[in-house]
Formats: sequence, structure tokens, C-alpha cells
Amino acid sequence: MTRDSLQGFFLALAAFLWWGLTPLYFKEIAVADPSEILSHRVVWSLALLAILLLLRKRWAEVQETFRNPRILGWLLLSAFLVATNWLIFIWAISSGRLVEASLGYYINPLVNVLLGVAVLGERLKTLQAVAVALAALAVGYLTYIGGTFPWISIALAFSFGFYGLIRKRLPVGAQVGLFAETAMVAPLAIGYLIWGEMKGENAFLSHGWDFDLLLMLSGVVTTVPLVCFAAAARRLNYSTIGIIQYVGPTVNLLLAVFLFGEAFTQVHAISFGAIWFAIMLYSGQSLLDMKRAKKQVAI
Repeated sequence: MTRDSLQGFFLALAAFLWWGLTPLYFKEIAVADPSEILSHRVVWSLALLAILLLLRKRWAEVQETFRNPRILGWLLLSAFLVATNWLIFIWAISSGRLVEASLGYYINPLVNVLLGVAVLGERLKTLQAVAVALAALAVGYLTYIGGTFPWISIALAFSFGFYGLIRKRLPVGAQVGLFAETAMVAPLAIGYLIWGEMKGENAFLSHGWDFDLLLMLSGVVTTVPLVCFAAAARRLNYSTIGIIQYVGPTVNLLLAVFLFGEAFTQVHAISFGAIWFAIMLYSGQSLLDMKRAKKQVAI
């Protein structure tokens, strides 16, 4: 590996480890309602991103983005999708359903493949087709035998899948795009916090300065891994990142079972086993594509 790609590897690993460990943070602030946590996450992320963009002298990019109605319209949709994803994830943690959430992020790359075929007209390769079919069977098995539809997993996978699809096609940088998204939903977040304060229902300013500080750190919790991920994406090919990303849901699953004491039944074991095998097939296809690309460059 080159020095640049090695830096990219550690940046990507740091980002996905960070995301994997975030349930520890959200458990600490679980006394607050998930909607209040989401609102703080939006507000403090906006403040931190504004500082970062000012320091990096990228405010001109922000102004250019806000002058483009078409891009703003798509960013408004992506903001709704990522806010929905964040809210469901926070709720899943506070409700003791992190196992289901981790399944969603395992499924997400396979959903990306499916969206690539359905929306972008990409051709589904053999191993990818088998992986997607196997994932669908695993979800069907979990629904039929488990008796409940895994809506948390499906909602997380598809909301982030569509979010990634929109952001992939927009000519906007990661930090600038996230700032625009949070800026557009910030009025709703601020309004919700004011409304909660008027009703006396907010956890903020009610549980001591240390708890308030934790809520304010939600901006750091949100922004730091995204910055690491954006830096890694410039240094690594997407196939490599696709393989590293499984660190996140793996850490989520380990925390859910061994630290939070969530149930991991035989039905879960079979469903997750099928998903993991699907991931192996998907990763195998990615490695084959990388080898073929290197051969073509060498020729």
C-alpha cells in the first residue's frame, strides 16, 4: 500500500469504528427523548460544520450551493432521509433493538447494489445477484419465522441507501452538503427544542451540566466520522471502503449482545449467517473487479 492509501485505510477504519461505538454515547443520553437528541444533533452539527467551513475557507461553496434551487431541492430530500435514519437509529438504541439496527447496516451495501440496478441502470453481476437474493431470503425468513417484519433494519438500509444515491449524484462536497442539509432542517430542530422547553419536557438544562455537555457533543459525534470518511474516500477506491464499512455494524452487534444484553436467537443466527454469506459474495465480487481493473491498467 502507498502512504496515501495507508492513511485512507486508517481514516476509514476510524470512521467506521466511531460509528460502531456511537451506541455507547446514545445510551448515556437515553434519558432524553430521541426527537430531542436528534434536534441537538442537528443544531450542534450545524455549528461545528460552520466553524470547519470557515476555517477551511469554503464559504463560497456554501453560497454557491444555496443559489442553486435544483441542488437545494435534492439536498432537502437527502436531509429528510438522513434525519429519518438518525432518528430511527437513536430510537432503536433507546428501545433495546440495536441488533435489528446492525442488521440494517449489514443489508445497506446490498440495497445500494439494488438501487444501482433499479435507478442507475447498472448491470447486476452474478455474485451480486446471488448476494441480493440471499439477503432478501434472510429478511423473509426473519419475518416469517420471527413473526414480525424487521422494519427497523429495512428502514435504516433503504433510507441510507437512497441518501447515498442522492449524494453520489450531486456535485456537492461532503461537508458542504451536510452543512446545507442540517441548515435546512435546523429551523425545525430549533422549533422543536423551544416547544419542548416551553412545555417543560426537555432533558437539556434539567440533568446537570455534564449531561448538557454530552448533548452538545452530539455535533462532534456526528461530524468527526463524516470528516474522516470523506478524507478516506479521496484516498481509497470505493470497493475497499465497502469492505471496511462492515466494522460499524459488527461493533454494533457485539455491543448489543455482549454489553446491552439484547437477545440473539437461533432465528437471528440463521438470518445473520445468510446476510454474512451474502456479504462475502458481495466482497468477493468487489475484489474480482479490483483485480480486473489492475490487469487492464497493466496492459
